[in-house]
Amino acid sequence: MGFQGGGMNGTAIENFICVIYNVSFMNCTWHVGSTAPGDTQYFLYWKSSRTEDFMGCQNYIKDNCGKHTGCRFQNVTIENEMAHFLVNASRNGQTIESYENKIALYKIEKLTAPLNVAVNCTGVSYSCEIQWQPPRTSHVKRDACFKYEIVIENTADPEKSTKDTSKTRNITGRSYIFQNFNAEKRYSVKIRATDNGCLVSTNWGEWSTPVEFGREHPTSTSGYMLFLLSVITASLIFFLCIITCLKATSAPVPQPKDPFHEISLMHFQTEHENQLIKHETEEVITTIEEMA
Repeated sequence: MGFQGGGMNGTAIENFICVIYNVSFMNCTWHVGSTAPGDTQYFLYWKSSRTEDFMGCQNYIKDNCGKHTGCRFQNVTIENEMAHFLVNASRNGQTIESYENKIALYKIEKLTAPLNVAVNCTGVSYSCEIQWQPPRTSHVKRDACFKYEIVIENTADPEKSTKDTSKTRNITGRSYIFQNFNAEKRYSVKIRATDNGCLVSTNWGEWSTPVEFGREHPTSTSGYMLFLLSVITASLIFFLCIITCLKATSAPVPQPKDPFHEISLMHFQTEHENQLIKHETEEVITTIEEMA
């Protein structure tokens, strides 16, 4: 809980909230005081331990009117001590209420998602082992400081896009055995972490990116039939082209005429006829001479 210093009531900031994310980044935001004059400007100072000096904000978040409504921080390290925040205001020398708050930084951290989520399934035992690594933080090194929630979904009816969801909380360690695995179904798993009795935020952290496992997404019946028909049609066209090409290549090729061969045949026939005539003529002459 924050508290206000002296000044006009309702001029101090309201709804002061800080969040640490992605290990070392922090955003603090607030609302302008309900009775603060329009020209009021706010300035934030903070220190992460009692031994440090206050540091001013270097990167303010501003509204459309240029009024400071928050601050962004980088390279924030979570300590075991309470961080001290102070927000002052100014308005032409007039006293405006200040705001102070002390916060344990680990309580405002938004844990990153568990890392390297992987699934290994074996059809023999009908189970899958889900493995991961703890989320990254700047101050916690022990695995036992985290517990997890696992959500597993499977597509029960692809045509109707219905899903079955199972949730399991308070899992410790780095692995989980998913029972009753059905190799004919498609699953997805996501994991998030929270505190398990250490200096860790009790709020649930970020979800990991869903990891899918199991059967590949089934193709709908109509889509499968269209695909099969297109394959058959393409195959028929391919084979027809092959048959056509084979017929074209096997047709007899006309041979050119051999003039010498044709001339030789004609010459042979002429000579043969001349020999026959000559022989008949000689026989007639011989017969005439004998009769004479």
